[in-house]
Amino acid sequence: MSKMGLFINYEYCTGCHACEVACKKHLNLEKGQFGMHVLQDGPRLLPDGKKWEYTYLPYPSHLCDMCADRTKEGRLPTCAHHCQGGVIEYGPLEELVKLAAEQPHSVIYALQ
Repeated sequence: MSKMGLFINYEYCTGCHACEVACKKHLNLEKGQFGMHVLQDGPRLLPDGKKWEYTYLPYPSHLCDMCADRTKEGRLPTCAHHCQGGVIEYGPLEELVKLAAEQPHSVIYALQ
């Protein structure tokens, strides 16, 4: 079986925090603890003085186990299942690397 991971295309993340809330509930985490945490970068005026940069980045913390109980049953990790923007995908690392090569504003997360 190939190693699995999460592909996160943060270019289209709207910062809705659905992944964060779903993960927190699934793992039954206390206030201030996150399995998936949405980081915010910006707003920042770009050098052209006309455009603003405002980025959200869903980031799996050390508490993330990619919902091992769910994926063992053939279900998606809760963050990918509840992502309203469809920016989080779960799959074999070989496939995710191909996606990342086509999407410059993305990251791949894999458990060790």
